[in-house]
Amino acid sequence: MQRHRPVRVARSAEEGAEISPTPERCRNGVIERLERPIGDDKGRPSRPYRSVDTLAVMERRDSITAGMRQAGEDFRACFATAQLDPLKAFDISRARVGRVSASSSGEQPSIHIERAREMVWRALLAAGGPDSAGGSCLWHVLGWERSLKECALELGWSGRRVSQETASGILIAALGALEAHFAKHR
Repeated sequence: MQRHRPVRVARSAEEGAEISPTPERCRNGVIERLERPIGDDKGRPSRPYRSVDTLAVMERRDSITAGMRQAGEDFRACFATAQLDPLKAFDISRARVGRVSASSSGEQPSIHIERAREMVWRALLAAGGPDSAGGSCLWHVLGWERSLKECALELGWSGRRVSQETASGILIAALGALEAHFAKHR
């Protein structure tokens, strides 16, 4: 009779090793670890990486105040609720009937979405309107979450390209107007 030896389970090299972002991800903006651990999908503590957005970077550099950052975050939340992003995924919770889309079927957005759209509109007007440099910067940088560099290179204003520094100044001014607007309407 052969004796069974206990089988040693080898730990994989990946199990104890830290997983860091790929070099490709590192080239696409600032990333950092969370300050405090959070639970992963199995409840184990982990400290994942996260992307640092434009508002956080500007606040850390003291370009904007905490109130301006909060106004920007509020605008971003309203923009998301208003469903103004041009990229949309298919809603799998709805039954698909033929090839008719929701917009062509006459279905209206909910009152919650309409309120958010009204808030976005009023915020844009407070920053100079949707065609102004400030309104355009809010729409593209905060709403569509594009970088200041992208907006400066691609959009420009009044037919002229603007530098990244100028775009940053435009965003700072728009955030100041946004902060005053939200303070007045609270």
